[in-house]
Amino acid sequence: MIVCGDDGLAHRLAAELRGVYAEQVTLVVPPSVRRVRQPVVGRARAASAALLDRVVNAAVNRTGASGEPAANEQVVEAPEITEAVLTEVGADRAAALALVFDDDETNIRAALTARRLNPRIRLVLRLYNRRLGQHIEELLDQTAAVAAGDGQGEGLDASTTVLSDADTAAPALAATALAGTSKVVQTEGLVLRAVERQPRPGEVADPGLCTLALLSATSNDPAGADGSEGSGEHGPHLLPDEAAVASATGRGTVVLEQVSYSGPSLPAGRGGVPPFASLFSRRLRWSLAGLVGCVLALAVGLMIVTGEHPLYATYITLLDLFGINDPALHQSTARQVLQLLSGLVGLLLLPVLLAAVLEALGTFRSASALRKPPRGLGGHVVLLGLGKIGTRVLTRLRELNIPVVCVESDPDARGLATARRLRVPVVLGDVTQEGVLEAAKIHRAHALLALTSADTTNLEASLYARSVRPDLRVVLRLYDDDFATAVYRTLRAAHPNAPTRSRSVSHLAAPAFAGAMMGRQILGAIPVERRVLLFAEVDVAGHPQLEGRTAGEAFRAGAWRVLALNTSPPGGRRGEAGPPGEERVPASGLVWDLPPAYVLGPGDRVVLAATRRGLAELLGRRRRERAGA
Repeated sequence: MIVCGDDGLAHRLAAELRGVYAEQVTLVVPPSVRRVRQPVVGRARAASAALLDRVVNAAVNRTGASGEPAANEQVVEAPEITEAVLTEVGADRAAALALVFDDDETNIRAALTARRLNPRIRLVLRLYNRRLGQHIEELLDQTAAVAAGDGQGEGLDASTTVLSDADTAAPALAATALAGTSKVVQTEGLVLRAVERQPRPGEVADPGLCTLALLSATSNDPAGADGSEGSGEHGPHLLPDEAAVASATGRGTVVLEQVSYSGPSLPAGRGGVPPFASLFSRRLRWSLAGLVGCVLALAVGLMIVTGEHPLYATYITLLDLFGINDPALHQSTARQVLQLLSGLVGLLLLPVLLAAVLEALGTFRSASALRKPPRGLGGHVVLLGLGKIGTRVLTRLRELNIPVVCVESDPDARGLATARRLRVPVVLGDVTQEGVLEAAKIHRAHALLALTSADTTNLEASLYARSVRPDLRVVLRLYDDDFATAVYRTLRAAHPNAPTRSRSVSHLAAPAFAGAMMGRQILGAIPVERRVLLFAEVDVAGHPQLEGRTAGEAFRAGAWRVLALNTSPPGGRRGEAGPPGEERVPASGLVWDLPPAYVLGPGDRVVLAATRRGLAELLGRRRRERAGA
């Protein structure tokens, strides 16, 4: 495996491949002494002229904390990812290549070079632009397919996967603000979380969708459940069967449940024509109602005086109102008075109509402008920063129908268009200035998500919010993992009763990138103390441990467990009856309460939880490695 990048995601991804999947990794990073990047025109020429000088420490192993070099990692320093650099690190022999630079153009250029150098390599790209990513993915896959048709692509899965760290981290950040945990998995529009539940005497615990693990017998430290501390005397029991769960006494459990929100919600409108009541102010509506009442009163008076039909009397009154009727000469005094009063009401009607037109135009013009937080808003999430991460998190929160108020200092931020389209209230201003968080109703908020690109800004905003609301749920985005851990521990010690989470985007996104490099549909990874559970979407066809077996028979305790059947196309038998004795399933969607007697067929696609070794055995990787050896 080759990982190329220039920030924390590259190092986190390499660690994930080594620690979780036990893969040989070559990490390619820029030199430790950062220099100003040359213009695009001159980069290739300079790189080809001094290639040997640019590739530094190409065969030097990275030294671990213990002082011994890591046996399954090699670190290469190179300013540019050129064809010569890729050849130097063995891209023509590698199984997969991850390009996770922060610049989309750099990743695309290197991906095209790598595909030309090795049509069989599996590519994983980090791109923020979704539409461009789809086109690049199709182009690179088509190139691999052409090479396979020529006989060059046999033996390896030459797939291309385009991911965004913003997209992969957004569900975890949204779930952290809602449920206080980042142990989440996203699939088919659902957000699932792993919840730790401690045993209570005389109380039957809710098993949720399923029981994922039994915690260590002596693990009472909540930090240990996060995988950051010790795991107790006895290790966790992953994927236990019903007998193990029933016989476990005094041990906590980790169960899977769906993340939902049932609190107050903002209108989920997406623009368009505003309602009629919002076109005019309340004072203007009362003015119009008063004028209409005057017209009706005049019409009734004219009907009484002249004895005319009501419709005719109303018609004559309107003619007098607009000043287009003949003067009431040689008529009764009452008729003349009514005509004068109608003319006076007509004069009053003109400014009211002009005000109505101006207010309606202003309402239509402001419909596309930024909204302000409504009065009385509470139970919402205050989101700081509308960059690429904040924009994705905002979209995810609104998909969950969670009310959000955004705070952004840059009037040209990329996320303002999304906030305007979703009709989300936005406060423009520097969050470090007094009064900005108050304008976002921080004192009545449910949670604060500090997702700006500046760690100090996030920390300052969080500390200030803590001073306003000591019990506020706070989630910080911090770049460095060590700094995030230190901030989390300090805030937890200072505010033990207030939920606080500090998250690194690279830490949240690395499992999805690592799963894509393995060529698997990895939906996510959830730590259980010092072990990891992987969630994957697998086609049943070609796996003898699944195909032709019932859902109950396909379960192997401690290795893998079928959680759900994905009956959405492609794949899935969409509710067909099957042979006698076989259970039916609904026509589409995810089926979580899959009957144990349901027989998995070759056209099915399942969502399963597995350990790393269990998933490797299920997908045949270990058998292929033994055969190759």
